[in-house]
Amino acid sequence: MRGEFPIRECPACRHRFAEWKPPADHVAVVYSDDYFFGGGDGYPDYLSESALLRAHARRYARRIAPYTNPGRLLDVGAASGFLCDGFRAEGWHVEGLEPNETMARYGRERLDLSIHTGTLEDFDTSQRYDLISIIQVLGHFVDPRRALEKAAGLTRDGGLLLIETWDSRSLTARAFGKHWHEYSPPGVLHYFSRRSLELLASRLGFTRVAGGHPGKRISWEHARSLIEHQIKSAWVHRLGGILPDRLVLPYPSEDLFWMLFRKQ
Repeated sequence: MRGEFPIRECPACRHRFAEWKPPADHVAVVYSDDYFFGGGDGYPDYLSESALLRAHARRYARRIAPYTNPGRLLDVGAASGFLCDGFRAEGWHVEGLEPNETMARYGRERLDLSIHTGTLEDFDTSQRYDLISIIQVLGHFVDPRRALEKAAGLTRDGGLLLIETWDSRSLTARAFGKHWHEYSPPGVLHYFSRRSLELLASRLGFTRVAGGHPGKRISWEHARSLIEHQIKSAWVHRLGGILPDRLVLPYPSEDLFWMLFRKQ
């Protein structure tokens, strides 16, 4: 149980999920502008993360280079397009998909990116992609199986699916138990392990070809906001003001993993 949301586990695959039926306006409410600028379990200022996100995407582009040449990419949950911009710098032809219009418009107007406003489940296009990236997004889907079925249909035969998500079977998750930071519904509703993700992907026609820990970096401003949201204490707030907001910290990513799948 996390707050009012029971956390359940499938006994077969060990996948965990929040037992809750979201309302029809769930995506619009949870991923409003406040998610990107209001702190809490979102971001205090998403736009200030631009350099970190571009660098993160470029690292991924280099990781997957042994498995494909740059082609057409769809980044799901693209926000303002900084990940798209990083892939573009490595030679990819990029498109983004983002439900928040403010973020999508920023990418179109300020970065000259093609970012569609909407959700993956409702995305309608005749285009097929060489790579679909779902980075830090999978756990947010109301129905991740439905979302990945749509991703499978949008991926060309032999194309790739790149997923980065949190590991519910990691040592960190098991050590913190119900207090693990990713148990944060209604924002995050699904909690994958490596096994449960690979099992779901295989059922949809994908085979894993690579994976690992991403080596994530995070700004102190963002880290402080997340800590203060989890631990509501005056001393935590005072301690947070000691370090500069723009300080970049390595995230100890034992509970975070990425997998690259190929569509058969």
